[in-house]
Amino acid sequence: MKQTRRREQRFTGHPVSPGIGIGPVHEATEPDLVVSTKKLTAAEVAPELARLEEAVARSRHQLQKLKNRLAALPEDSQAEIAPMMDVYLHMLGPSRLLRGIKARMQEDLLCPEAAVHAEAEAQAEATLAQPGADRAGRNRRAEEVRELGRRMLRNLTRQPFRSFTALAQGSVLAAQDLRPADAALIQPSRFAGIITAEGGAEGHTAVMLRALGLPAVLGAAGVLDAASPGSLAIVDGDTGEIVLNPSKASLEAARKKLSALTRARRALARLQRLPAITKDGTPVELQANLELPFELALIAESGAHGIGLLRSEFMFMNRETAPDEDTQARIYQDIVEAMDGDPVTIRVLDWGSDKEVDALSRYLPEAPEANPALGLRGIRLLLRHPPLLETQLAAILRAAAHGPVRILLPMVSVAAEVQATREALTRVWRRLKRRKTITLPETLPPLGIMVETPAAALASPVLALHADFFAIGTNDLTMYTLAADRSLPAGMKLYDPLEPAVLRLIHLTASFAADAGIPVSLCGELAARPQATPLLVGLGIRQLSMHGNAVPLVKQAIRATSLRTCERLAGDALAAPSADAVRDILASAEP
Repeated sequence: MKQTRRREQRFTGHPVSPGIGIGPVHEATEPDLVVSTKKLTAAEVAPELARLEEAVARSRHQLQKLKNRLAALPEDSQAEIAPMMDVYLHMLGPSRLLRGIKARMQEDLLCPEAAVHAEAEAQAEATLAQPGADRAGRNRRAEEVRELGRRMLRNLTRQPFRSFTALAQGSVLAAQDLRPADAALIQPSRFAGIITAEGGAEGHTAVMLRALGLPAVLGAAGVLDAASPGSLAIVDGDTGEIVLNPSKASLEAARKKLSALTRARRALARLQRLPAITKDGTPVELQANLELPFELALIAESGAHGIGLLRSEFMFMNRETAPDEDTQARIYQDIVEAMDGDPVTIRVLDWGSDKEVDALSRYLPEAPEANPALGLRGIRLLLRHPPLLETQLAAILRAAAHGPVRILLPMVSVAAEVQATREALTRVWRRLKRRKTITLPETLPPLGIMVETPAAALASPVLALHADFFAIGTNDLTMYTLAADRSLPAGMKLYDPLEPAVLRLIHLTASFAADAGIPVSLCGELAARPQATPLLVGLGIRQLSMHGNAVPLVKQAIRATSLRTCERLAGDALAAPSADAVRDILASAEP
């Protein structure tokens, strides 16, 4: 890092882990990776393949050691990081990546280093080039492939990895970038905070840093050039701001914020055992979304009562074939039993051609879809392939014998889709009853639908005749209502769940559900915004499902308001001309 005169400087990056960190900056560097481009002779292929296998074995051993070292971390951090290590270990087995590397060596006579680099880059670029809205998912999958490529290259060339052991206790760890395996080596007690010049808020590294609980800001361009070794820094993981060489006033303000954050966290912790109820006695049920099993520990600590949305897609990731009924049933049963009587809502596979997964490739259309967001996805895909749907339904029914379960259908547009799924569920139920070794619940679990298209919201009076409950998915509902993707530049202000058109569809769905006497929940990013909580209650929502971290803040917002205030807010918001006007209404109502 370059020397600079000691004056206060401010930089902004992506806030990925909340909190305030104050300490001297020390950079963790890594030697540049040099990749050979040597061509092989035919006689050299066999011994070079053996050298590749040795590097793969060494990489696998290193990752297993990293996983074992997680025992020194807090339990929730272990639960967050260990499954990601499993992803890397799986990809070092008989995967498409290794098959591609070996083919480049055998057919193109590339040396192992060149073959690893070329194949990892080719697969990463192919992943990034896929169409569809899930840009964050594509970035993560490309990151996984590149990370494994780099690890194999360092093992092939015997070049050293990054180390943090020489950095002073209490430092702000600085780096050009950090990879997931780097984050797994970080001992949280050693550092005050983390800053990088590159990186973003959506990758595995960001997930791991959040699990460590250290204030972290990634992608702060120019910060390393401006910092001198040992210079004091303030890292604000809430706003994404980094202050180098802070003035006395800035330092005092940071210390006051740190104290206030500590007090606020203690207050939120005390809320865990208190009910989510408004000041005038209206209860709101708070549940958690579950994307991967390692989040169960976080749900337990959050105070959530049940899982309002279990995304089942994780079981199909990083596999060459779809999991069978026994495998799925075992995983669902583990989750249901871990919830100890709290309800679990399992959404059946929500997938389409905008997401590449080896295990599901044979179920997708042969020709690329012109518009995957409007194509064969969700329940449409499953109904077209009954064995895929019925295997999952059978596994869910078996798990339902061990605790309360609900089944949720994604991407429903018309009543015929619900009717066809219910018929399939009944067929599976009867078939399982004939298997004397299978234990089933006394009655069929409730069958509900995601309301995530304007068609479903407008048809909710008819859909309520066929569905046992509704779950409003605000992410897709916003996209389809406004014809705007989340990946559009923020400056365009097109994708916004607070647009009155979206709020009217939420209110309409909640009203028709109430008339039909069926429950309605709301999941998606909007559910996790405490500022929007009174508005959602006013729109008629009495059940919210969100990431576990958001539960205490949303509960706090519920306990601070009244139903009368919520309904007044909702009336004003429904009559507002724009999302900005709705934000002004919410801001003016905050205490």
